[in-house]
Amino acid sequence: MTDLPEPRLLDRFGRVGRDLRVSVTDRCNLRCTYCMPAEGLDWLPKPEMLTDDELVRLVRVMVGLGVTNVRLTGGEPLLRRSLAEVVGRIAALTPRPRIAMTTNGVGLDRLAAPLAAAGLDRVNISLDTVDPQQFRELTRRDRFEDVEAGLKAAADAGLTPVKVNAVAMRDVNDTGVAELLQWCLDRGYELRFIEQMPLDAQHAWDRSRMVSQAEILERLGERFRLTPVQDRGSAPAERFLVDGGPQTVGVIASVSAPFCAACDRVRLTADGQLRNCLFARSEVDLRGPMRDGASDDELADLVVGEMWAKKVGHGIDNPDFEQPDRPMSAIGG
Repeated sequence: MTDLPEPRLLDRFGRVGRDLRVSVTDRCNLRCTYCMPAEGLDWLPKPEMLTDDELVRLVRVMVGLGVTNVRLTGGEPLLRRSLAEVVGRIAALTPRPRIAMTTNGVGLDRLAAPLAAAGLDRVNISLDTVDPQQFRELTRRDRFEDVEAGLKAAADAGLTPVKVNAVAMRDVNDTGVAELLQWCLDRGYELRFIEQMPLDAQHAWDRSRMVSQAEILERLGERFRLTPVQDRGSAPAERFLVDGGPQTVGVIASVSAPFCAACDRVRLTADGQLRNCLFARSEVDLRGPMRDGASDDELADLVVGEMWAKKVGHGIDNPDFEQPDRPMSAIGG
């Protein structure tokens, strides 16, 4: 990337917004038990969703404010039929941002090559277990083989490094973390464990049930030798060389070891709401002003103002912490 614009997404604590997470849909084709109820959720009506033109316009505005990385999320982003076209239009922006996607991998076997051709750079695929029966129980769907196929297709399409995201849950899959790591090492995927966060639709999160980074590392350490990797920067994962490397495993410890001081992320929901933090209790509407004729400069001012209002941290440990009204599937990861 050349001719980068002067960064304007600044907050009061010296952080600079460079990483934009864009939810392209709130819909999902899995029903993970820790995310949503079996019957699903009340999805956004289509008129409330950003159109392709609106979504790309807002990304362009934020690239002009200094965003260099765009991650497409959901819900499940592969459910947006125009996804490859959206990727291509974002890839055509100047300066061109790096484009990543977080997906559950179902359907990626068919779409990995077209998405790579459109300009997608890499993917993170959610997979909490490699036991097919346990996968069915966790997701309420029999799609483990589809996820396997999606992972392989991503690697074949050059969407590398292919990363796997896993949530370790107490008395559910926590005893299988070493097995999952070995499975990823054998296939050349980079595994990232994520602490379970208070972002479920049921608002049933219980910190005492969360498997912490320390516990994950302890279980992995029973089979592997882990060496911390230095220079983490603004990356959410703390990484460790496995048995001396070069392969690594990471842990995103948003709850037990928050990294808010280095956060460079801002989020755009599928209905055009801007959030300066995953756990924000408020958001700024960009869709309404845009549809009412706001100029790019006016939209940029709204974005800059929301970023400036970003709090010092997510506040999970504060006694008055309240879980966001929107679940993760409606915010975008």
